[in-house]
Formats: sequence, structure tokens, C-alpha cells
Amino acid sequence: MSKERTFRTEAIILSRMDFGEADRLLTILTPHHGKLRAIAKGARKPTTRKSGHVELFARTDMLLHRGRDLLIISQAEMTEPYLPLREDLLRAAYANYVVELLDRFTTDEDEAESEALFALLDMTLRQICTDSDLRIVARFYEMRLLEEVGFRPELARCVINGETIAAEDQYFSPAEGGVVCPACGEFRDGLTPISQRALHALRVLQREPWARVRALRLDELLHAEIERVMLGYLVTLLERRLQSVDFIRRLRSGA
Repeated sequence: MSKERTFRTEAIILSRMDFGEADRLLTILTPHHGKLRAIAKGARKPTTRKSGHVELFARTDMLLHRGRDLLIISQAEMTEPYLPLREDLLRAAYANYVVELLDRFTTDEDEAESEALFALLDMTLRQICTDSDLRIVARFYEMRLLEEVGFRPELARCVINGETIAAEDQYFSPAEGGVVCPACGEFRDGLTPISQRALHALRVLQREPWARVRALRLDELLHAEIERVMLGYLVTLLERRLQSVDFIRRLRSGA
């Protein structure tokens, strides 16, 4: 992280919480300084100019000053509000999900790959604002995030014997991080069956650019299968459930 006492950066606001009587403590992602925590002084006062520029999920241009214990936001100018995320509850829930995943897989002030992560999050929030199939957006994001943080699932070769996977139904091992062929998986515990169709869709999500991925048309059963495989893998890696997933499921069932 930059050791300058004052520096300017773009930031996407990942979370915020009340701090003291009138301040807010923000967790932000920056393209060159990683994930940071900073104080927006007076942000909860209705008359302060700063309050409208530190909205959750917004992209903001910030001037940060290094205080004794925390970074202090001296100036903030919102550059992209992502308004649909505050107007549509389901879109907001998906935004919360992708931010929760990012937060779980990163540590504060870790600059490694932060530029790529910033660009990925920025693109994903844009797509959540506009796309109709939010599940495809989420699966694409999961694949790209796993790539960036070093947990890319193996989808072409059996993770047990190293052999190329044939065009047939397989298993997926969350613990081993990839596909297991029927011969290796028949008597193993902890595996998830995965159909040939689902495996093909996951390979497209992993290998193809967004322009190709967004053209995928998945039926409800295939959506559910792919989501089950991906969430099982993510929960295994993180060793914890994702709170935002349960909320999205409740919203979908209500709809």
C-alpha cells in the first residue's frame, strides 16, 4: 500500500457501518491499494456533502489521508452510483453476494491482483444493474474470482488420476477442487454428481468472455445444478456458509 500520507484513488464501497456519533466506517476496494478501511467523518449528518457520495456499492473518487489509526476520507466524489442496486431488492441482494465473496477471499491492504479484482467487481456490478439473468452473472463472477485468487476449478481432467474427462456424466469434488471421473468417483465420499450438460456450461463460464457467456440460455434444472456445484465448492474453500445466498433464495422463492 502507498505510504504517502495523502493519496487519491478510485474506490468501490463494499460495506459501511456507523462509527461514533456521526461518522461511517467504510470497507472499500481500490485498484492499486487493495481492500482498505476508512472513516467518512460526519457522513451521517444530513447536511454534510459527503453523505451522498459514500453510498453502498457506489464507485467513488476519494482523497484519503492517513490518520493515527485509520485512513480518513478527506474528499469523496461519486462517479458511478449503480442506481438499480438501490431500487431493486433482488439486484441489491446479488450485489451483496458478489461483495461478500470478494471480502471473504481477500485481506486488508493486499495489493496483489487488486487491479484485476477491481475491474471484475466494477464489470459485475454493471451487469447486475442491467442483465435479466442474474444467476449467469453470479456464476461468471464466481469463475473469474476463483481464477484471480488461485482456486480455479479443474474441469478438463480428473483430479484423481489426471486423465482427460470424457463426454459423459461425472462427479465434482469440492475438497479436491475439480471433476472426478466415474471410475475414480464411484466409491468415494464427499462428491457431487454433475451432468454432462452442467459440466459443459461450467466450461463455457470458465473459458469464454462475457459477450459469449451472456448468450447462454439455461433451463431451471441446469441453473440449479450449476449453482449447487459452485456453492458447494465455495463453501468448502471458505469453510463457512454465505449469508447472502440464503437471502437470495428467500427472494427467489417469494417471487
